[in-house]
Amino acid sequence: MHDLTPITALGGSAARVDSVGDVTLTEVPDVALASVAARRGHEGVCAQTLESVLGTAAPSPGHAAEGAEYAAFWTGPDQWMLSADFNGYEDIAARIKSEVGDTASVTEQTDAWVCFDLVGPHINAVLELLCNVDLAGFQTGRATRTSIHHLGCYVISTDAGQSVRILGPRASAGSLHHAIITVMASAL
Repeated sequence: MHDLTPITALGGSAARVDSVGDVTLTEVPDVALASVAARRGHEGVCAQTLESVLGTAAPSPGHAAEGAEYAAFWTGPDQWMLSADFNGYEDIAARIKSEVGDTASVTEQTDAWVCFDLVGPHINAVLELLCNVDLAGFQTGRATRTSIHHLGCYVISTDAGQSVRILGPRASAGSLHHAIITVMASAL
């Protein structure tokens, strides 16, 4: 029998935390993710079911929403990414599929993405150099897909001007981390 030890996307046994000035970048390994895509003809029912699951309306384009158990952000027409604490929702895709049934296709995304939280009063200085997010309109609850270091990433505003969550491809976690840290050192 194998004696396997879990590691984070950056290869550590614990989440990596880096600070430059008053801005901190934290790897967040305990996030369960599932994508939901409404099936043709079932878009309305799927959105209503997601509203029931989230406890709030399914996010519209460019937005994110947070419910009691799940958070979600819009990824495309009638498509969303849902997240939850991994420790309680390791089976997030199966749970969501049991709720939406045949109204949507649900895929497990947990190990496909690396998640970082960027927090501090000067994150906008970092984001200005890091990606092409319209910071003037990037209020709490906004979400967008953008390119960071030639990688397709999602950036979600969790507290306007104070914290964002960045999701990028797990296979490029080291490159994404290096890019963010390099920009933090340059901007701050």
